[in-house]
Amino acid sequence: MRFLTDKIARLWIGWNEKQLTEVDFYRLCRRYNIEVREIPMSVAGFYFRVMGRNVIAIDSKLAGPAKLAVMFHELGHFLFHTPETGPAANFHGLGLDTRQEREADAFALCALIPISWIQNRHPQELIHEGLSPEMIAARFEVLARYGI
Repeated sequence: MRFLTDKIARLWIGWNEKQLTEVDFYRLCRRYNIEVREIPMSVAGFYFRVMGRNVIAIDSKLAGPAKLAVMFHELGHFLFHTPETGPAANFHGLGLDTRQEREADAFALCALIPISWIQNRHPQELIHEGLSPEMIAARFEVLARYGI
């Protein structure tokens, strides 16, 4: 995880220091020339690259923190798991528990819930921010597992 946090620091976006927003997400996508499509889907989202084009697709039925979590999760796949050449694909919400999925989840959770929030706020305050108890619990797990 240390390699990933070093890479994230070079993004200069305030990751894990402030809550990142949809504006931050789209700014990063423009920086890296990633096309974003919001369409009705049976999965929450996915990232793919084909013929040199990077695309993040998000289920248009998502909203709020759940949508942001999927957006940053898929962006995490682009940042960390895309091979230098050739096609790639990563799908959110298919129940796979792989290192890549855990890393993308950690990236998204730290983007939405910075470390100062979990150190200085009661979980009930975070629920009032619109975050689900499951998301908050997962964020505490990221802190325990990776120290971030």
